Amino acid sequence: MNAKRPVCAAPALETPAPAASQTYTYSDLQYTESASTALAEEVALAIAYNGISQAVMLVTPTDLEDFIVGFSLGSGIIEDATDIYDLQLSGSGSGSGSAQYAQVTIANRAFWNLKQQRRQLAGTSGCGLCGVEAVEQALPDLKVLPGAPLPPAEWLDGLRQRIGAFQPLGQHCGAVHAAVFMNGQGELLLGREDIGRHNALDKLIGGLIRQKIPTTGGLAIVTSRCSLELIQKVLRAGIQTLVSLSSPTGLAVQWARRHNLNLIHLPQKNAPRVYSPASENQA
Repeated sequence: MNAKRPVCAAPALETPAPAASQTYTYSDLQYTESASTALAEEVALAIAYNGISQAVMLVTPTDLEDFIVGFSLGSGIIEDATDIYDLQLSGSGSGSGSAQYAQVTIANRAFWNLKQQRRQLAGTSGCGLCGVEAVEQALPDLKVLPGAPLPPAEWLDGLRQRIGAFQPLGQHCGAVHAAVFMNGQGELLLGREDIGRHNALDKLIGGLIRQKIPTTGGLAIVTSRCSLELIQKVLRAGIQTLVSLSSPTGLAVQWARRHNLNLIHLPQKNAPRVYSPASENQA
């Protein structure tokens, strides 16, 4: 049902940059078509659980089944992938401006918990907590991880360059985030992309579940800023190490330390920085 990657819109229009001393009006501009410039797609995805509309998300129209499974788990709608009994996708195409619809059948227990949340989510690609109605939903009581050793330093060496192979859409269109999984042997196994940073992580988590890839000893890598909702999704998925190419927020660090999640920032030029667990100097 998903569109084939990469999914890009029609070529954009460009105008040559004027000289520093040049003045012009819009009527002076000469627009030419550039076949080499493409834009990432986004579509509205409406998700209903047991016939009840729950969420409308803006997503890149690739790996939608992975997204729905990961979103359901990462948002706390289900506790385990076995809570999903059926998933049906339909829609009016994959281009920008189209709509996709997901009908998800979940276990009665999960559906009862969902109704108790009273959450109607009108989501965008920028925020993973839109629509929650109570502080308890934004700051849920999540299980503390058992803790795991930090990954060997050599696993992070050249990681920014190596994950490029898992970013075909980003290289072709730009404007998308990526989430990549590295297994317990330091091998990059799976990557997912989306205009939304939390969407990309949802797709990755869903892909791991659907492909039955063990997460023990592995780590998730996100190319975006690392804020609280990404921490919550990784905790719910049971992944014990998160590597971010951008700095985490203070609240993300607090939650990572409180829940025994290894949190590492991988700067572009400097050495990796471990935010969680805290060192003696950080505590």
